[in-house]
Amino acid sequence: MPLREYIINDIKPLNITDKVSDLKMMFNELTYSHIPIENNSVYLGCISETDVHCFDGKETIVDCTHSLEGFFVRSDTNWLDVLETFAQHSCNIMPVLDRQNTYLGYYELNDIIGRFNETPFFSEPGGTLIIEKGIQDYSFSEISQIVESNDAKILGAFISKMEDDVVQVTLKIGDSGLNDVIQTFRRYSYNVISGHEEDTYIENLKERSDYLDKYLNM
Repeated sequence: MPLREYIINDIKPLNITDKVSDLKMMFNELTYSHIPIENNSVYLGCISETDVHCFDGKETIVDCTHSLEGFFVRSDTNWLDVLETFAQHSCNIMPVLDRQNTYLGYYELNDIIGRFNETPFFSEPGGTLIIEKGIQDYSFSEISQIVESNDAKILGAFISKMEDDVVQVTLKIGDSGLNDVIQTFRRYSYNVISGHEEDTYIENLKERSDYLDKYLNM
């Protein structure tokens, strides 16, 4: 999933010789969490809006370089790694450098998330399941085998939670045979955290529970 077409360069980095007041003015005009800073056309890092408010507008940016955050991605960085870098630094702007460390521009978070929404995980019809099992007991090969043995297709899968030796895996599965997939996961000792409206197992349990309640209240 190439991202080069999403590089934006309409905002140039400020130089460390610029005034902090210029930086504050830029933040007031924009909705970005950070602004890139350079020195003689060399990218140094980004400074956050939160930090800028702590500085005197009469100072120059060079007086604030201790607050610079040196995050960036390369122009050929995988889109998933780009998303991860956004998350790690709690930002909505990501500087992009080439292999010679030349500043090319930046990505906007919304553009990258929009690209993610175009993947089959979101764009293709299907059901979403969240399954859970011991971290030593699950495997993606087994998960794939369970899905495909029921003539269904995996449209996407990722580990969505890992805690106390238990792992949760979120799956996007084609609609075909989804209920059979759910039941097979249970037979393989997976806990189905979030199922689907076709989950007849849950419906049967509910019906039995309702029947028991009526019996006990007779």
